[in-house]
Amino acid sequence: MLAIVPANVPPLHLPMQADLPLPDPLAQQHSDTLAAHIRAEIAAGGGSIPFSRFMELCLYAPGLGYYSAGSTKFGAAGDFVTAPEQGRLFAATVAGVLAMAMQALGPQARVLELGGGSGAFAEVTLKRLLQLDALPDRYAILEPSADLRERQREHLQRTLTPPVFDLVEWLDRPFEDDWDGVLFANEVIDALPTPRFTLRDGEVFEEHVALDGAGRFVRTDRPADALLAAAVRHVEHATGAPFPDGYRSELLPQLPYWIQAVAGGLRSGALLFVDYGYARREYYLPDRDDGTLRAFYRQHVHNDVLRWPGLQDLTASVDFTALAEAGTGAGFDLAGYCSQASFLLGNGIDRLLLEAEARTDEAGAMRLRQELKRLTLPAQMGERFQAMAFVRDIDLGAAFLLGDLSWRL
Repeated sequence: MLAIVPANVPPLHLPMQADLPLPDPLAQQHSDTLAAHIRAEIAAGGGSIPFSRFMELCLYAPGLGYYSAGSTKFGAAGDFVTAPEQGRLFAATVAGVLAMAMQALGPQARVLELGGGSGAFAEVTLKRLLQLDALPDRYAILEPSADLRERQREHLQRTLTPPVFDLVEWLDRPFEDDWDGVLFANEVIDALPTPRFTLRDGEVFEEHVALDGAGRFVRTDRPADALLAAAVRHVEHATGAPFPDGYRSELLPQLPYWIQAVAGGLRSGALLFVDYGYARREYYLPDRDDGTLRAFYRQHVHNDVLRWPGLQDLTASVDFTALAEAGTGAGFDLAGYCSQASFLLGNGIDRLLLEAEARTDEAGAMRLRQELKRLTLPAQMGERFQAMAFVRDIDLGAAFLLGDLSWRL
């Protein structure tokens, strides 16, 4: 069925990317199935759905979404490469920070990892925590994809000793009891389904997805609800300037509720997030007037986010000021905020590099040095990715002694 698009709010077609590799027939059939499901929901919704709902279906629709279906996502064969997939240095360094928390909290402390990827982070982290005599009582992975769960399970069962593997469990939802420990999330917030907003005649509109006459997905705008409108006005007040008409970007008004939900009954411990993004004043720069939303497809980054539902990752940068507000609003203290490079270097990645080089040959040492460069150089992941932590009843200030950026918030 066709969308009903008001005449005063014309649909906006995103440019197609002609140079992208085409999906194979099976993948195309998978995408077509999800697209039909989305079209049916658009029809049931009166002609459009919020972009955030479109993104949620593309990423998490049961059995069909990008993260819930069974295709390779991570590493050179997938659509993108996360820091833990680069090698072992990232996870080993983060594990040192987790060890500080584990030792401060005692033997009952747990680790909750949001989204386990290939299982590489959990493997290296648990091995390093064993070396540091800081193993948690439980290591839980909150993973929405049944396929990824099985891959993680196979990987960890193959690479960990049985007593360490026995600490690992998979959850459908955050811990429901009171707990002490550390929650860790690497490149998770950027994949939360995000509303998109724009301004027309000074009024806030929310971006929706509709259908054109040929049944193709197009974006259109609808008046924003009170929650999104208030969140946009909050950003305008904080930056000291109203958004001009036509400005378009992302905003996560649900972030405070999400933080509270994933932390659950965390009594004492820490929340540690690593992701790409900006402080608020950098996020909403005047020339960033179409936001940060993008798609990752087979090692290509592009802006045709409505193409091939279920086959590409959709992502938006993190507003770290909003994250700081959400974390402190949930009753935690801000422990620190810095670039990924500062976080890793301040927590001994260079020392871990030297130790790893001593255990390998020259070719292996070269790979390790390249890994360090990718993780820390400004033109690679070093400045684009940032780390932020929150604490309750423990101190992680020592993990953020280098390159503090909290003044930007």
